[in-house]
Amino acid sequence: MGDGALERPALVPVERDGGSRTLDGAPLRLLSVAAVVGLWEVAGRVGVNPALPAFGETALAAAAMVADGSLPAAFLVTLEPLVLGLVISTFLGVGLGVAMGLWRPAEWLGVPVLVILQAAPLAALVPLLTFAYGIGLTSKILVVCIMALPVIVLNAYRAIRHTPQSLVEMGQVFLATRPAIVLRIVLPAASPVIFAGLRLGVAAGFVGAILAELLITPTGIGDLVTFHQSVADYPRMYAAIAAIVLASALTVGSLERIEVRLFRPERASR
Repeated sequence: MGDGALERPALVPVERDGGSRTLDGAPLRLLSVAAVVGLWEVAGRVGVNPALPAFGETALAAAAMVADGSLPAAFLVTLEPLVLGLVISTFLGVGLGVAMGLWRPAEWLGVPVLVILQAAPLAALVPLLTFAYGIGLTSKILVVCIMALPVIVLNAYRAIRHTPQSLVEMGQVFLATRPAIVLRIVLPAASPVIFAGLRLGVAAGFVGAILAELLITPTGIGDLVTFHQSVADYPRMYAAIAAIVLASALTVGSLERIEVRLFRPERASR
């Protein structure tokens, strides 16, 4: 190169862990929770609504319910239909989603029904389930299933259908059989989206469990909410509601961490 030629500047690696690093998500989440708690406390102290106690009163009520055993006992009752419904929805939902993604007739038969179920107000089906199966455990499990199943099935189906075609063609080039392509290429590639669907299905299952307890038989957390509302003990009512919301958030958050570690290790390392 001559002296008059422009020299390209040397590429300098960017420091990602230095002082200019953006704020981590954890402090922002804590700040968000603190803001909600603060607004709740202020609204309760100001008296926005007589039925809205302050956060401090609700926390004290929750501690009293844990001490007398009513809250843990209610959780055990609520967990029975929730866990059974989620287990059924997981195995059945992933199986149906994979079948619909791999087999065209199953897709044509299943997708319209599941799209309607996902868009329909499913609470309207609860009286029909109660009429058909009574007010026992079976109806509550079915409510959890109809809430969680469409989400799991549709995510599994879309994961299979959106497998990169280049990966499938690579397996065909190496003369892999169709079962080998499905087991070693399609399912591993679709696993992250399938797991994300399971996480969303768990969140929907919590909604279904409480919905069943409020609309079918007041048991578990639903019984606590209904009873304390009837006697105007609003701190305990909100304590029960906050407890199930917290349990759902912690469960979904734990599943998200597992998902990151299994399928997005580069994000987990950061």
